[in-house]
Amino acid sequence: MDKKKLYVGNLPWSVTDQSLRDMFSAIGEVTEAVVITDKYTGRSKGFGFVTFANEADAEKAVAELADKEVDGRKIVVNVARPREERPDRGGSGGFRKDFNRRRF
Repeated sequence: MDKKKLYVGNLPWSVTDQSLRDMFSAIGEVTEAVVITDKYTGRSKGFGFVTFANEADAEKAVAELADKEVDGRKIVVNVARPREERPDRGGSGGFRKDFNRRRF
């Protein structure tokens, strides 16, 4: 598991990739900072990921920035866990397979 990558949650909608990077750069060298956005609306989903150049800075960031208040919200900061595999839902989107068939 990569302990240099952190999950940052409960972010205000105003936070951008750059402001996230700036916030964590005060701790150490940030190699990547990204706010996750909705692919259709482009609006922030309220969380993101920050990757540090080394684990020591990442640990320091968790200790110093967890529960920090940003624009009135206490952010969550912890080591990112790998995304769990989601079960295949069959791709039907919940519709019956014969949904488009006409009945006369």
